[in-house]
Amino acid sequence: MADKITPCIWFDLGQAKKAAEFYVSLGLPDSRIDHVALSPADNPSSKEGEELLVEFTLAGRSYLGLNGGSMFTPTEAVSFLIQTEDQAETDRLWDAIVGNGGSESMCGWCKDRWGVSWQITPRALMDLHREANPARAKAGFEAMMQMKKLDIAAILAAADAAG
Repeated sequence: MADKITPCIWFDLGQAKKAAEFYVSLGLPDSRIDHVALSPADNPSSKEGEELLVEFTLAGRSYLGLNGGSMFTPTEAVSFLIQTEDQAETDRLWDAIVGNGGSESMCGWCKDRWGVSWQITPRALMDLHREANPARAKAGFEAMMQMKKLDIAAILAAADAAG
């Protein structure tokens, strides 16, 4: 790994590689599994020779999956935010995560089957946060607050109706 800081995601035993394989299958550019490290000795979460660490890259960023066990679980306090370019990409990623054992939440948030939180967020919504007209930003935000999977056309229509 070349990055100075690499986020480490704690998974239940034997799940890190499965999760990494799923993440790299999402079709994000420059994504791959870089290395799988076996435990060099027995430890509290694995036996010698079992998968311990999975180094992987998503959209050019390095991550580490740790098969740590069930004593810690993911929290919404940390999430992956993917800025999508259009509705087709929004739908594809949302459907892949939710449709593969994940769950929906509000405002473009969902969880994958390992409990990791994702925000599937259209770039158009992020642009509205920088909007000079506060009425447009507010209307787009209020429309988003009513949605699970985000609908770009509906968010922009709300913003346009506000001015």
